[in-house]
Amino acid sequence: MEVGGVLVVLLLGLILGLARSSPPPEPVACTRGTSNCTVTNVYGSFPDRTICRAANATFPRTEQELVAAVAAAAAAKRKVKAATKHSHSFPKLACPGGHEGTIVSTERLNRMVSTDTASGLMTVESGMVLKDLIQAAADAGLALPHSPYWYGITIGGLLATGAHGSSLWGKGSAVHEYVVGMRIVTPAPASEGFAVVRALRVGDTDFDAVKVSLGVLGVVSQVTLQLQPMFKRSVTFEKRDETDFPAQAAVWGNLHEFGDMAWLPWQGKVIYRTDDRVPVSTPGNGLNDYLGFRAKPMLELVIVRAFEERLQKDGTDIARCMAARLPSMLFDLEGYGFTNDGSFFTGFPVVGFQNRIQASGTCINSKVHGLSCTWDPRIHSPFFYNSGFSIAVSKAPAYIAEVQKLRDLNPHAFCSLDAKLGVLLRYVKASSAYLGKSEDSLDFDVTYYRSYTEGEPRSHADVIDEIEQLALKKYGAVPHWGKNRNFVFDGVITKYPKAGEFLKVKARYDPDGIFSSEWSDQVLGVRGRPVIVEKGCAIEGLCVCSDDSHCAPEKGLFCRPGQLFTEARVCSTRPAASGLRDEL
Repeated sequence: MEVGGVLVVLLLGLILGLARSSPPPEPVACTRGTSNCTVTNVYGSFPDRTICRAANATFPRTEQELVAAVAAAAAAKRKVKAATKHSHSFPKLACPGGHEGTIVSTERLNRMVSTDTASGLMTVESGMVLKDLIQAAADAGLALPHSPYWYGITIGGLLATGAHGSSLWGKGSAVHEYVVGMRIVTPAPASEGFAVVRALRVGDTDFDAVKVSLGVLGVVSQVTLQLQPMFKRSVTFEKRDETDFPAQAAVWGNLHEFGDMAWLPWQGKVIYRTDDRVPVSTPGNGLNDYLGFRAKPMLELVIVRAFEERLQKDGTDIARCMAARLPSMLFDLEGYGFTNDGSFFTGFPVVGFQNRIQASGTCINSKVHGLSCTWDPRIHSPFFYNSGFSIAVSKAPAYIAEVQKLRDLNPHAFCSLDAKLGVLLRYVKASSAYLGKSEDSLDFDVTYYRSYTEGEPRSHADVIDEIEQLALKKYGAVPHWGKNRNFVFDGVITKYPKAGEFLKVKARYDPDGIFSSEWSDQVLGVRGRPVIVEKGCAIEGLCVCSDDSHCAPEKGLFCRPGQLFTEARVCSTRPAASGLRDEL
């Protein structure tokens, strides 16, 4: 089929595939009851493609059963990691390491414990999915002020990774800023039964360590949130030229409570989200059913992936850029999945209650045969990397301007970003959490093609690597804990002023390292580094290249300096500059 014909099939499939979904696969799988288990993420692969194994898995239904599970592992000095219902983190946060560990799934710890409408306090178990939490709050006339945009994650999982929405107003967009109490099960001496429940509240010495913990302190049992009375929001998306984008990035978060931006660098456009509270008397019962989070026919997903792979292998820059226009065109036509009355989109603004606007993810809702989430690993569906890093708001305009200069050197190299709806920018306020943001920040969220074949090059991968290294090395960016490839976490802990305090709490709560793994030790700077240096490692983001063998010289990819940020080292087809061999 010619490229034009495939484009028609793709567009028709996207338009027709707006339906509800079958649930994602279970992340924990055991071959003998609850023994001989593996755990993975919802995408079916960790960045280093390793299979995470464990001796056994437990599925506690109560706090008492959770205590028993942790105690049994601690008594045997067996490594433990918590896994969640859908497991959306890219890194190996849920992998206990080795083959003798225990996986504690919070899937069945999914109930609401209590709600006090007068005070706005709601306590839930840590395995409750965000979708259910939002609905439980709404049933009581309450609202969680901020949340991630995807509601298929659990409250315990999103807190562990510092997940957030977009806002600099009030306490900001990070969910952990609205947590006022937590119960966490940690190891204990034999005299205390090998496990204890620690009940913490705002103001307690260790609270700022526990509310963003990467899962290395223990297993969170319950979370108490400070909610607000239900309110309405008014949402408008507007696509503009990027000319004043750096300047707008510095102020947009102060102008609109829930404002964000999506940058389409190849097209030179920015989609601005104007999003603010309005009086509850404002007419409108709008709904956010974001197109990217709806179910798609599996056949369509297979076709989309085949088209992506063909463009990667045989396509030209012009063909890839033509295809990159389609997603933003469709999303703009369909109002990004927002509807004014729950059924039809008639135009912006869309006004609706917070519980109907703040998040979506209908592809986890139903069990319709033949439909699935876009990233379903059970079929040959779209497969991608997701990088997220935050830069101080004060530095973000300069960073954006530099990326624009890099783009101008070869605009076609940025089509891969437009193909995934660009770079999403969200605001995150400074936090007291030891592993939270230390200053008001702008989070850059980048999604891009990943090959199913290990070490397989992708077109213009050097551009993605350069913008990441520019952010990390020049602008002091910190990575999102639940996203990214290995190299991004190398030395990251030194960027957190309170990291030492966090590690002191870790030493007291888990002195034997029951909740540690090789990965968490590397990321926290305790032992080793998260990079893996081997042939082809830079292609997979496991390392930053320092030798051609880290790329794919046999396929014409060599280790080169960045085009604009020459301190970067990327895998590129560009010829070597004079003297580069001596430099490397």
